[in-house]
Amino acid sequence: MMTCNDLSGAEWHKSSYSNGDGGNCVEVACGLPGLMPVRDSKRAGGDGAVIVFPAGGWYAFVDAVKRGQI
Repeated sequence: MMTCNDLSGAEWHKSSYSNGDGGNCVEVACGLPGLMPVRDSKRAGGDGAVIVFPAGGWYAFVDAVKRGQI
């Protein structure tokens, strides 16, 4: 896991599995070379924590979830 201090220009995208009632959803910020910031969509106003993963590790995790391995 890595840390990143300035995500003010990041474009956040909510999970396609999110519904409109503000349930348990995550957002990711794309466009940061080699990094994948992830946050809780309910705390997106800047007061919530962001976890920054190496992009390759994030994509491997998502792929494993899709294949039912996690």
